[in-house]
Amino acid sequence: MLVLSPLLVPLFTAVLTVLLQRHQRAQQGVSIAGAVVLLLCALWLVQEVSSVGRIQLALGNWPLPFAIEFVADRLSALMVIITAVLGLGVLVYQTSIAEPASESAMLHPLLHGLLAAVGGAVLTADLFNLYVWFELMLITVLGLLVVQDGYRHTEAAFKYFALNLLGTLLFLATVAMLYGTTGQLNFSALADAAQHPELKAVIPVYVAMLMSAFLLKAAAFPLFFWLPASYHSLPAPVLALIGGLITKVGIYVLLRLMGEVFIDQPAVFYEALGWIAIATMISGVLGAAYHWDLRRILAFHIVSQIGYLLLAVALATPASGLAGVFFMVHNILAKAALFLIAGIMWQAAGHYDLRRIGGLYPARPLLAVLFLIAGFSLVGIPPSSGFWGKFLLVQESFVQGRYLWGGLALFVGVLTLYSMVKIWLEGFWKPHPQGTAVTATNRQLTPAYAVVLVLALLLLVTGLYPEPLIQYSEAATSMLWQESAP
Repeated sequence: MLVLSPLLVPLFTAVLTVLLQRHQRAQQGVSIAGAVVLLLCALWLVQEVSSVGRIQLALGNWPLPFAIEFVADRLSALMVIITAVLGLGVLVYQTSIAEPASESAMLHPLLHGLLAAVGGAVLTADLFNLYVWFELMLITVLGLLVVQDGYRHTEAAFKYFALNLLGTLLFLATVAMLYGTTGQLNFSALADAAQHPELKAVIPVYVAMLMSAFLLKAAAFPLFFWLPASYHSLPAPVLALIGGLITKVGIYVLLRLMGEVFIDQPAVFYEALGWIAIATMISGVLGAAYHWDLRRILAFHIVSQIGYLLLAVALATPASGLAGVFFMVHNILAKAALFLIAGIMWQAAGHYDLRRIGGLYPARPLLAVLFLIAGFSLVGIPPSSGFWGKFLLVQESFVQGRYLWGGLALFVGVLTLYSMVKIWLEGFWKPHPQGTAVTATNRQLTPAYAVVLVLALLLLVTGLYPEPLIQYSEAATSMLWQESAP
């Protein structure tokens, strides 16, 4: 049952927190305890898959491929442990005064429901059940948007729902057509069916539909505007969890489907995906350069960084898969850290608009150092974790002769540096424009600083000593695109 622990632990915790909704302090304690148990189970799962390899579990009293199958391997276990780390971090951060979410009765059940949905999505080996877990993610994110008070949260929820519903309908229609054509939904069975000569003409059509659905959910160009239009309204800890993690799940699934299930696809798919990746990078980083609201800047950088991950899928080799997984881990940690730092900046300076804040460096030197660590990592300045992720990706681009793709990826890094410098100069370096003193550090900020410090240390260790993660990611992605290449 270890393979089901990333689902069962948060679901059980969600039920307990519902029962304790009238007792806020007890609900918070159970919520954090559940996140600790999830992290321990995730560590155990990583240890097991590292020693015994792939772990499979079939439910439903049916033989495969008709049973409900869950599979844990190095790649899915890595996503599980990153999810657990982030889940525990945001729940601890929530106990601080750095723009916590409103402690409504349903906040903690929704957060644990989201963790369970992510666990199900990364562990399932069945296309329909993948749809179910994605729908649970959609529902919980919508709940977290509307559970906050105010018109802007309702407006953001509508924007999020409108375009994601389109992706959901496209995903479900594709699942139905694939099942009608192949009679299969299990990943392994679909991979075998995709090789049948009589299906060679129609499978690429379904793959294109699946790619479109996941590109929309991952906020790729050109349908990415729902993300910066909705995410900025979330409070800091919820934003860190959703902004750091959810879009990466769509890329993870795309990597799985294209690298393991639907391997032998026309080269034009990967060519188009590469240019979509470049367009996503550029449009996201330009949107970030334009804005002054700190949350919108970081939200647009989610879009930009998704482009790098899409480029890893477009290059379609085990080496690009390695680069994509390394970059994904780095980006989840860096993006979550920056959103949490933004919450502390809001508490200190009283606003998210960079033009209306300042003076943070002399008042909060530790916060300034933490921002530099996370910001340099996002940019990819050596020897940060972001440098190694981008280096591996650009290196594989050049090995394949994709010099323009690799060069544009480097250029986007320069524009990312512009955004981070703007945040530094406006928020930390310049004096407060109204001469207002930055509020003193409060002991109630200790949980927030502790969480950001842990994330910053993880980024530092990954950057200064990248070999363990590179070796693990290489083993996790060694079977991607093994049968054939575009």
